[in-house]
Amino acid sequence: MATERPIRATYLIETAYPLEQAVEIMAGEQSSGTFVKTPGETDELKENHAAHIEAIQELGEVAQPSLPGSRVPKGVSNPVYRQAQVTLSWPVENVGVNLSNLMATVAGNLFELAPFSALKLQDIVVPELFKASYLGPQFGTAGTRELIGDVANRPVIGTIIKPSVGLSPEQTARQVETLIEAGLDFIKDDELMGDSPHSPFEKRVDAVMEVIHRYADRHGKKPMFAFNLSGDIDDMLRRHDYVLQQGGTCVMASLNWVGISGMVKLRQHSQLPIHGHRNGWGLYSRSEAIGIEFPAYHTIFSLAGADHLHTNGIRNKFCESDESVVRSIKACLNPQGGGYSVTPVISSGQWAEQAYDTYQEIQSVDLMYLCGGGITGHPGGMAAGVRSIQLAWEGAMQGKTIYDLQDAHEEIRQALALYGK
Repeated sequence: MATERPIRATYLIETAYPLEQAVEIMAGEQSSGTFVKTPGETDELKENHAAHIEAIQELGEVAQPSLPGSRVPKGVSNPVYRQAQVTLSWPVENVGVNLSNLMATVAGNLFELAPFSALKLQDIVVPELFKASYLGPQFGTAGTRELIGDVANRPVIGTIIKPSVGLSPEQTARQVETLIEAGLDFIKDDELMGDSPHSPFEKRVDAVMEVIHRYADRHGKKPMFAFNLSGDIDDMLRRHDYVLQQGGTCVMASLNWVGISGMVKLRQHSQLPIHGHRNGWGLYSRSEAIGIEFPAYHTIFSLAGADHLHTNGIRNKFCESDESVVRSIKACLNPQGGGYSVTPVISSGQWAEQAYDTYQEIQSVDLMYLCGGGITGHPGGMAAGVRSIQLAWEGAMQGKTIYDLQDAHEEIRQALALYGK
């Protein structure tokens, strides 16, 4: 009886080799094979452990390789580079229920294989066994809203402390006070701010939480601050405990640098929502020819335990297309690969205008909408900036753009005058 192979991965590839030969090289490299047949690679072993080729869909041909360093078959002087979408599958027995080994299997050395002039991991599908073994998000969107209070049926609206570095704990707290008095739900450390000599982690937590507690005592609502605890595992756990002790309601981790195992350990320990920041994402995503697409990334880090995942935003300041951003948001809200639903965090160059298009694309308000200059740079002040975002989302849910709202709202007119140029 053939071994079931419920782990699947889909790739975009480009190669000068015949497609089936190239894909067989992929499958062998990531399971039982190597560049020559070895004595231990019996027919029985291959039956039980070799990766299977589930699908090859040819997409077209190009005259030049997309990446340098690839090789062509011997004797070929005028190569044609074929592009295809490929799906491979593996038995759980190869991997175990282990996210690190899963990534070694579906990614591993594939990006370095010489027959390929492009190779990008697009998606991963894992069986329910992974959900049984990994805790996934503890709070998600509903739990995050409950901790903040008064944010039902709309996005969580937030911002980032700026300047990213250089502020003392006291200066950070003063900025937080201004922002929460303006009506923000959520504020986060910049990913550059960790535990630095000019802003030690514990002192920053003390200063910020004093301000938040005062606000909560007056208003009955506790804005959420995501403290960046990224670091060595023991340090992260200690910092988490300090935030919890001081009454904080969120911690943040730089996913790519604390790694899968760091996130898994943090989630096992955590009693707070984990805000997953993907800084360094361009390393995986910027090229169409190599890297990892967000649906695969989401599967891994949602299983590892992130409650919130950054997705970029429509018309952002980075190089990511709107189509890619929308695909990422949808992967968070409606995962297809065996991961968990998490809160998408929309940020990067956002202001009131993008609310309508974002809502039209995803038809959901189960998200965080973070604006830096779109709030703090508003001509009417921070409170007017917050109000412009709130109005834009209220309008978006009613099918109205900010251009439909400008006559009735000064905050929208001011935003358009500055950001709409």
